[in-house]
Amino acid sequence: MKITTIILAAGKGTRMRSELPKILHKIAGRPLLQHVYEMSSQLNNNAIKIVYGHGADLVRDTLKDLDASWIEQKQQLGTGHAVQQVSDQIADADTVLILYGDVPLLKLTTVKQLIANVNDESLALLTVNLENPTGYGRIMRDDSGQVTKIVEEKDASATEKLIKEGNTGIMAVQGDKLKKWLNRLNNNNAQGEYYLTDVIEMAVADGITIVTNQPETADEVLGVNNRIQLSHLERVYQQEQACQLMEQGVTLIDPARFDLRGSIEKLGIDVVCDVNVIIEGKNSIGSNVKIGANTYIKNSIINDNVQILSNCIIENAVIGRGSRIGPFARLRPETLLAEDVHIGNFVEIKKSSVAASSKINHLSYIGDTTVG
Repeated sequence: MKITTIILAAGKGTRMRSELPKILHKIAGRPLLQHVYEMSSQLNNNAIKIVYGHGADLVRDTLKDLDASWIEQKQQLGTGHAVQQVSDQIADADTVLILYGDVPLLKLTTVKQLIANVNDESLALLTVNLENPTGYGRIMRDDSGQVTKIVEEKDASATEKLIKEGNTGIMAVQGDKLKKWLNRLNNNNAQGEYYLTDVIEMAVADGITIVTNQPETADEVLGVNNRIQLSHLERVYQQEQACQLMEQGVTLIDPARFDLRGSIEKLGIDVVCDVNVIIEGKNSIGSNVKIGANTYIKNSIINDNVQILSNCIIENAVIGRGSRIGPFARLRPETLLAEDVHIGNFVEIKKSSVAASSKINHLSYIGDTTVG
């Protein structure tokens, strides 16, 4: 089965009150759109198409390394119009997956379950039950529980707004059917836009069953429309990362005050992180490592039995087994410490190698040199 994933990422994000396009705002140090791309790129036999618009040049330049086709939506006339821009790149036999560039926490397992429900007689739709579904299109069902259509909130009656089941916008359907329905879209609605949601009613009229899936949690499908929501999803993401690390043998003194803005490629056991530790980029951390409060680590290798005291900055460095760093030490790029090295308070090292069992105890700058 070939998959065509269309990521809708053209919106301006007015409520962010920012010159930066919404999809370039970051969670865990990476743009919202990059999170969506990284998840969808794990699908097999998948061609990714990104529909972009607002801040076009900046978006393309920032994310130029993504292996995707870019399609510009020069006028933002609705989600249906956005997908229409890709219509000529969709093969009839493709399974088309529609995602959104501002929904960064969607899980691969959820997407796979959705795709599995697509066949000649069905369209798969991801919905979510919310206590307060304000802002979401409402799912209309008949007396037998079958989905009949989606009503956008601005077009919904007072009774329809009482419905708790909302549309996430995420769907999967066969290419030939989607293209047929896209050709029928019109903008006769309160917004004057081409709604992708209108294809649901068209599908029902054509005898297609709407199969609904729900995510494990509502946070998984929440979009970002303002900085409050961005902050909320940042904390959700960080809590997930913290739980995964604790399951792998890491002690976090306070999981709410730990940020992983990259990855730990290799991780030992009995690692202890005090509060306000930030880890960015790609890192390796051995066993029995102790990391003190207010420490920043980026793109570094920390071997077994290392002790990093509080308020240290470590970037692109290698720390040998059994070494002791800090407090208030800075290891700059291309620093290489051998085993059992002691680096004391207010020591800065750059582009230097320090031999085993050497000590630089305090108030020193070491640059472009070899010690020991």
